[in-house]
Amino acid sequence: MAKDLFHQTVKQALIKEGWTITQDPLTIRIDRVRLEIDLGSEKVFAAEKDGQKIAVEIKSFINPSNVNDFHNALGQFLSYRLALQMTEPQRVLYLAVPIDIFNTFFQERFTKAAIRKYALNIIACNPNQEEIVQ
Repeated sequence: MAKDLFHQTVKQALIKEGWTITQDPLTIRIDRVRLEIDLGSEKVFAAEKDGQKIAVEIKSFINPSNVNDFHNALGQFLSYRLALQMTEPQRVLYLAVPIDIFNTFFQERFTKAAIRKYALNIIACNPNQEEIVQ
């Protein structure tokens, strides 16, 4: 699965759930620091529904090491969350991952402990049906 395909999958799944995509990618500026959260084809985008605002970091987990991908995702997630707290505190950040990664690597004791410790909001998406599963 190509990274850009999973990006489109998550967007379509959110649209099916009634979300409106408002920014793709979402750019955050803090003084002279500019975070254009666009990592190749992996992007953060903004969405709104019923007055709720979210930002979604999409990670495909297609590299050989899930641990490496998780370290990257965690570091980016924490930085982006801080930036959003400084600029748009009402916007909640989510990490979107494929359902197969959620059902395997994200169920490991270490990964679950990190998710709890760092209060990660996770979206598990089924890429075949373009659906949010959890």
